[in-house]
Amino acid sequence: MNSRAGQAFRDGEAVSRAGRVFLVGAGPGAPDLLTLRGAELLRSADVVVYDALVSQEILRLISPDAESINVGKRGHDAPTRSQAGIEELLVDRARTGKRVVRLKGGDPFVFGRGGEEASACCAAGIACEIVPGVSAAAAAPAAAGIPLTDRRYAASFAVVTGHNDPTKVREALRWEELGRGADTLVILMGVRNLRQITARLIAGGRAASTPSAAIRYGTLPAQQVVVAPLGELAAEIEAAGLTSPAVIVVGDVVRLRSEIGSTEDLPLFGRRVLLTRPAASAGAWALAFRDAGALPVVVPTIRIESLPASSEIDAALAGLAGFDALLFSSANGARQLATQMRARGIAPEGLAIPAHCVGPASAAAARDEGFSPGELPSARYDAEGLADHLIEKGLVADRKLLLPQPEQGRRILADRLRKVGARVQELAIYRTVPEVFDGRAMVESLMSGALDVLVFASPSAARSFAAGLGDDLSAANGIDVVALGAATADALRELGLPATLEPANATVDHCIQAMAETKGSAIARARRGDME
Repeated sequence: MNSRAGQAFRDGEAVSRAGRVFLVGAGPGAPDLLTLRGAELLRSADVVVYDALVSQEILRLISPDAESINVGKRGHDAPTRSQAGIEELLVDRARTGKRVVRLKGGDPFVFGRGGEEASACCAAGIACEIVPGVSAAAAAPAAAGIPLTDRRYAASFAVVTGHNDPTKVREALRWEELGRGADTLVILMGVRNLRQITARLIAGGRAASTPSAAIRYGTLPAQQVVVAPLGELAAEIEAAGLTSPAVIVVGDVVRLRSEIGSTEDLPLFGRRVLLTRPAASAGAWALAFRDAGALPVVVPTIRIESLPASSEIDAALAGLAGFDALLFSSANGARQLATQMRARGIAPEGLAIPAHCVGPASAAAARDEGFSPGELPSARYDAEGLADHLIEKGLVADRKLLLPQPEQGRRILADRLRKVGARVQELAIYRTVPEVFDGRAMVESLMSGALDVLVFASPSAARSFAAGLGDDLSAANGIDVVALGAATADALRELGLPATLEPANATVDHCIQAMAETKGSAIARARRGDME
């Protein structure tokens, strides 16, 4: 079978088929470890047949027009479709001329039964492409700070499945030989049979004192690691409550974990953070939180809509050359002004007036849209901070300033500047609209402890969140609440959900820093259980 030619080969002859199957590795768990090719195929697939362990963030890449089929494959006892049933499903869908993605955890050819599915497609004359994925066998140890090879400790490694019962001779691996044959041994799906496996390894000559580790949810913010000598590992895993799926590593390379460090050392490791920002701006925040070790859960509670054309907007944009500067109190103001200008054939890049921005996010948005942002405030990234900055720099008196903002926007910035002689025109160009979300599911998440922190960036996001929960916020009792900006903090207080944290500035970096300082990284280190 030629996996790239778009044809199935049988008896040396190519047989063209309209449909096609793609065996795609979803990677070890972290959504950003999916390959670019895999993401591209998910967006273009007609049918996606996926395993239960694939993350929801990866599944969101699937086109809403595609058929999505969960076939289980979660563990020993979980409901699942038979392997023969999965293969039949792939062939049947492809025969109707559809592009079928078979999405499998890790790499499809590393204990993923991908070879069986590829063979079934080939036997049926269905073209099949293999898209490798990052295997948990290497990724989970790496995320835990354990290299599989290191010239000080290991020049070889072996990857084996622990799924089969070691006491069943006809299914047994040669554990005694494996224990001696590789410097590092990686065992997948071995938690259930670990006591028997470790006993066999030790009986074969592997020292009971060999450093060993078990890694659950490797590469994810929920990552859990247990480190113990080989002879004690099974008992330590049971004591820690660590269950499948987990990757087990046996070998002296485990010693390096204490000096290399791992994702657990990240400042927000393991914290599950709800982001209520509009979808258009949530992505950058989610990435920043993920980089800090948190698990961001994006549930937009508001969305931004441009206002329809009006004589006021037309007049202001036609007279842009008469203004001395633009004022952007948010990134949305910059984006929406650019949208309104381009709709009227006006290019932001050609505007020869500066843009004064409230903070880094608004300045980045302004720059991306073609405006020319000036120096940022040095102290506070809010309306008061921008006003103080402009007054201090002498950029206010007798100057005509345009302030694009939402309907019913705050008056603080305009009022402050008018008091010192500025001529500020407030121009409503967009509105903030409540976004529909599943309030019942949100209450269940709050009550079950699935979220640790709620982050609100605006009063409207807070009010929409409360409305979605039926204005009963008791489910959020005991959960940390972060308010970005004084107005947001005031709104949360009025709603009966007072903020437990108010970062000095409403930027993602300040937010992450403030959250890290409240918890620190000591929790992550305490959970590591490093072996000396």
